[in-house]
Amino acid sequence: MTTTLHLIPVGLGDSAPDRWLPQAAQEITAQLRYFIAENAKSARAFLKLIGTQVPLQDITIHTLKADSTPQDIRAWLDAVPADQDLGLVSEAGCPAVADPGSLVVAQAHARGMRVLPWTGPSSIMLGLMASGLQGQRFAFHGYAPVKAHERDTQLRAWESVSHKQQQTQILIETPYRNQAMFDALLQTLRDTTRVCIASALTCPDESIQTRTVAQWRKAGAPDFDKKPTLFLFLAS
Repeated sequence: MTTTLHLIPVGLGDSAPDRWLPQAAQEITAQLRYFIAENAKSARAFLKLIGTQVPLQDITIHTLKADSTPQDIRAWLDAVPADQDLGLVSEAGCPAVADPGSLVVAQAHARGMRVLPWTGPSSIMLGLMASGLQGQRFAFHGYAPVKAHERDTQLRAWESVSHKQQQTQILIETPYRNQAMFDALLQTLRDTTRVCIASALTCPDESIQTRTVAQWRKAGAPDFDKKPTLFLFLAS
């Protein structure tokens, strides 16, 4: 039998699993005894939310750290019995998308394992879908530089690419720096550039708004304090 690596999405915030994870994926997750996760504690909280068919203390969770080596990952995969499957979970959203889980997926392919992605929430895709910006051409950049002058230079460079290629630019920020990023976008980008701010996606306090830079200056910042937020923009 071929071991399957299940790529299992995790919720983006405080909302019921039935809203963001198919029932079939929940049922598979409940059966698994082996997992790889960025954080074992949060992975256990996720499994407790889903419900498991075996006690949590009998489930093996390997922690994927910044210093985890390909040898570590291969050892975790090889330790799974031939009649068992395993799951890969992220801290939030879809594993292996803006996430180090891609290292695990690469090793699974190298070992001839079946890789099965399950449908679930990706803040990148949800934000893009709801932004009204260019969905045919887009780029996800992760985090912008932290230092102000480097960040502003990078934002201008991304805006130039956006204008030339009509490509939506997508980035994230640490929640406590949302206001700083919002201010940088308004100070750096052109008045006519459209900016979407998508916060707390899939959660009860979800907010998705798209305005031009000039309109955002008049409206002021949305309620995104300490909330996971996605920033998207498209230069006209």
